[in-house]
Amino acid sequence: MNPLLKVQSISKSFGDLAANSEISFEVNKGEVLAILGENGAGKTTLMNILFGHYMPDNGQIYFKNNPIKFGNTRHTISLGVGMVHQHFTLADNLSVLENIIIGQKSLFSFSLSKKTALDKLNSLIEKFSLPIDPDAMVSDLSVSQKQRLEILKTLYKDCELLILDEPTAALTPQETEGLFKTIKNMVNQGLSVILISHKLNEVLSVSDRIIVLRNGKKVGEKKTANADYKSIASMIVGKEISYPKKIKSKPNREVLRLEMVSYKSDHDLDVKINNLNLKLYGGEIIGIAGVAGNGQQSLAKLLTGHLKPTEGKIFINQNEVIDSSPKNFMNQKVAYIPEDRNKDGLVGDMSIWENIIMTETDSIKIFNQLGFINSKNSHDQALSICKTNDVRLQKIDQPARLLSGGNVQKLLIGKWLYRKPQIIIACQPTRGLDEGAIAAVHRMILDARKDGNGVIIIGEDLDELLSLSDKICVMYNGHLSKPLDTLKTDKLTIGMLMSGKGF
Repeated sequence: MNPLLKVQSISKSFGDLAANSEISFEVNKGEVLAILGENGAGKTTLMNILFGHYMPDNGQIYFKNNPIKFGNTRHTISLGVGMVHQHFTLADNLSVLENIIIGQKSLFSFSLSKKTALDKLNSLIEKFSLPIDPDAMVSDLSVSQKQRLEILKTLYKDCELLILDEPTAALTPQETEGLFKTIKNMVNQGLSVILISHKLNEVLSVSDRIIVLRNGKKVGEKKTANADYKSIASMIVGKEISYPKKIKSKPNREVLRLEMVSYKSDHDLDVKINNLNLKLYGGEIIGIAGVAGNGQQSLAKLLTGHLKPTEGKIFINQNEVIDSSPKNFMNQKVAYIPEDRNKDGLVGDMSIWENIIMTETDSIKIFNQLGFINSKNSHDQALSICKTNDVRLQKIDQPARLLSGGNVQKLLIGKWLYRKPQIIIACQPTRGLDEGAIAAVHRMILDARKDGNGVIIIGEDLDELLSLSDKICVMYNGHLSKPLDTLKTDKLTIGMLMSGKGF
């Protein structure tokens, strides 16, 4: 049987960086192929070549035995290839149907019948079990409905191969399960799917075959039926991974308390925070779950002094916080690992050692009374932090932006741990990291808990939250659920709360 898609010896370089090197694989009709790899492995570049965004340096791609014209997205789509990007490309001020037909004809064409388009859309909705109201405004749709619409947009163009890029990044467990049913239904109808994901458990549950990229090269391929989590994770990073285990901890004193904390701003787009109550103890990890956009960012900023509550009180070590400023929270031993590590965590063009000492302006070891930097002490401290936390670098003077995502995260956590905090607020601590870096970050967080720190992890990966946390709360529309014992709850219960049921 001829493959639906045939990729032959694709290579692509950007200057001295070989993003793809001699990559070959096939996709058969009616199968789900998962493509895995750490950040920088070449997945995105390969998909951009396949979909017509990039020109390869050499190699060829055939779809149904027809060569794909590189650099021509319209031609790729016309052959039957569709792609749903992680960040949706929808017009919020238009209806579902209008989003489907936009771009189908010239603005000056009168030949596109809205009734014909509606009939075709309704037949696709029924055929692939993708219920959605054609007249609904996109601004009123949930995240999963918007994703459904993106899939329908590709199917409307008679797509036969669908590329899904990180499709579950912002979905609840129930929505993820619904997406997997949709994928299986599409495959049963004869479609093929390429799935790009970091979530190995999901890949193992929905794919038929897995290929792994590392450093721009294809390094392995397995039928999913013969694969397991550890073997695939080891293939991704090139060595066996040792995962840390959470041991029982006895929470001690109260380190943080919120009493009826609310935050309201004049910006209509800001999510309001309403009457939050929470207690965190030393030696305890609390996970905060929720679909992105339900107030988690505002909560993180309230907990670190970047926002001041409009109502309610925050207590650190049983003392009410009067001065809501980042410096005061730092002085009270609160550490903050921001969601966007490159934008809010470091200054990319500054050196590694400069990024490490930015928070040490009160240290007489680093800054003298006149404000001059002690270069030797600064370098020694930076080197010690990097060595202790396995931050892999070329030299301590190199720009921080040259570090990989995993090494940036280890640097950020390491520099805060050096300050011996009592409270750690970590937002999306492993987002976009490979399995090796994830294991390292998990070990650092669990070691901090063992040392008596109170930790709050704000994230969307339920597997991670359930494995690390002692308790888990859910944020929905600015409200916070009561804490649930992670040993006595499950994904289904948490997913219901994430969708607003039970509040």
